[in-house]
Amino acid sequence: MIPALSSGLSYLLYHGYDGTEGLTGFPNIGTWLIFAIILVPVYVMVAAWFLGAPRDTSTGLLGVSYLVGITAQMWIGMFILTMIIGILFYGGMPEPITAPGPM
Repeated sequence: MIPALSSGLSYLLYHGYDGTEGLTGFPNIGTWLIFAIILVPVYVMVAAWFLGAPRDTSTGLLGVSYLVGITAQMWIGMFILTMIIGILFYGGMPEPITAPGPM
């Protein structure tokens, strides 16, 4: 009775989908798209801070530190939010922390 109930609840929660096995995590297609194509204007802007004229290294470093701080704040916040959503709605930690697939 318990395995049937567990299987039924798993199907109800996950709709028959299993873990993606190898498609999640950092080096995915979307990650390469974002870092290789979408962020090219940001790369050009940062390069112009240090290679352009007039050149002010301290202001360029301040801008880079702001960019790093904002990016870290967004990534860490979304990571924590992902963990909370995984625990509340899916019954456990998401894939970067635990094994793939339903528990």
